[in-house]
Amino acid sequence: MRNLARNCLGGLLLMLLSGVAMAGTGRILMVRSPQMFPETMITLQNTIRKFGYKISRVQRVDIGLTKSGYKTDRYRVVFFGKAGEVRKIANRYPQLAAYLPMKISLFAEGRETIVLAADPMMLTRVVDAQALRPILRRWSSDLQKILEIVRKSDD
Repeated sequence: MRNLARNCLGGLLLMLLSGVAMAGTGRILMVRSPQMFPETMITLQNTIRKFGYKISRVQRVDIGLTKSGYKTDRYRVVFFGKAGEVRKIANRYPQLAAYLPMKISLFAEGRETIVLAADPMMLTRVVDAQALRPILRRWSSDLQKILEIVRKSDD
């Protein structure tokens, strides 16, 4: 139980460090992959691409976490999106630029991997624009499907 609490705290820290947490809004999507970290990372990246998104970068965040007492080098944030959509939204709604592209955080827990992300629908709390809702709903649906595929993947 203590390990779970520590890892949840680590996951939330990852979300904060990656700029996707928004206090008091929406929900966090989280799954546990039965695969070890490297395999989960490959599955996640391949699944993101199959949904038509481009991975813009993978960021290590374990250096700061190591200084906080975490004993792993298996913390990453995957940034992804559809360039045209992200650019269009950021130009039209500049207050959303800090939250784009979408992000998924991963961290190892023994022989499994925790994968979590903020639901894109949370962005409606920042900008309540009807024109934006269909895109955010699609992103949310795609993200949930991506995480479900990662959750069901085997070694």
